[in-house]
Amino acid sequence: MKSAILSVGTELLFGQITNTNTVFLSQQLNLLGFDVMYHYTVGDNPDRLEEMIALAFKDCDLILTTGGLGPTQDDLTKEIACRALDDHMVLHQPSMDKLEQYFKKQNRTMTENNRKQAYMPSRAVVFDNDAGTAPGFALEKDGKQIICMPGPPREMTRMFQRQVLPYLETKSEGTIYYRMIRTFGIGESMLETKLLPLIDGQTDPTLATYAKEGECCLRIASKRETKEEAKEAVDAMLRQVQDIIGEYIYSCDNEELVDVVCAKLMKQRLSISSAESCTGGMFAAALTSVSGISSVFDRSLVTYSNEAKMSELGVKEETLAAHGAVSEETAREMAEGLRRVSGSDICISVTGIAGPDGGTEEKPVGLVYIGACFQGKTTCRKIQMRNVNRSWNRNFAVLSMLDVINRLIEG
Repeated sequence: MKSAILSVGTELLFGQITNTNTVFLSQQLNLLGFDVMYHYTVGDNPDRLEEMIALAFKDCDLILTTGGLGPTQDDLTKEIACRALDDHMVLHQPSMDKLEQYFKKQNRTMTENNRKQAYMPSRAVVFDNDAGTAPGFALEKDGKQIICMPGPPREMTRMFQRQVLPYLETKSEGTIYYRMIRTFGIGESMLETKLLPLIDGQTDPTLATYAKEGECCLRIASKRETKEEAKEAVDAMLRQVQDIIGEYIYSCDNEELVDVVCAKLMKQRLSISSAESCTGGMFAAALTSVSGISSVFDRSLVTYSNEAKMSELGVKEETLAAHGAVSEETAREMAEGLRRVSGSDICISVTGIAGPDGGTEEKPVGLVYIGACFQGKTTCRKIQMRNVNRSWNRNFAVLSMLDVINRLIEG
């Protein structure tokens, strides 16, 4: 079913709030097998809202709206939607009863304009709002339907998950099942190239690649009569994908790399410490964002200066003089020094040039070395990022450290 998402609210056009509702609803509709054709945003203007609904219905059979269901005069989404599908407003007594109970419980007087929220199109399927006061509804005519939900994300999300989703599932033809595959160390264009034998001429399951900051995702989806049939088709395609790009896959369940690594560290009870230069503690911050990591994470030393590298980690002065702070030799000595200091099972170090300044022809911005001590062996990975964005480089360095650890644990 072709669908559109229509966000209502002048505050969205002014950029006063971020429209997270559209992202959430797009994801949910795709999971249901509905094709999201358009995103529209319109202010609290009845004429323009009516124009947008008419425009969306030219190509789409389903419109989901958020916002404009409240008690004030500029909350007119419900009335315009009602008019667009040739209905009229009537009092919905259960909604009125709920409103009155709400204000009574709050020990507040219900103003007259709040009663407006209890009026619904006569043919509407009404959705309760258990996180606010404005109900939502679905309205249908001649194969066209509109679903109106409140604008506040907490209210909209709960209404969608508890009531709108079951309603839409009755409208979906077949069942869609998908898996999100997460990869690191391969770009989107190369990922697609390697998978072209599977992508070319695909019908079902379908494969789609998505670029994410520093990594790539692959979505495998199937739409069949039953969920079991769809899952079987997706899993069969996943096995083919793993045969081709398995070395880059770190999760088949849409997990973040830091969560995958921390879970393995905790499961295998491998203690870990880090010595950071260019990332300035970002790696430690990533690890400590995961609950329970204190059981294995020992310490992190931010040794930004050469003096700190020497005094805290025992990096040799002659090493720094001969090779510089950003070098394989320094990264190795940082990791080995950390091993002596902490005794952790895994000791990882990072040193690099985050930019945008500080690079040379020999050592350009984006050059990073990652040292790692594990099971009596020291390894080093060199990375050369083609980016002068400091934030991006530092984030990618952290992801690369996590990838190094993940591969060390996997052997």
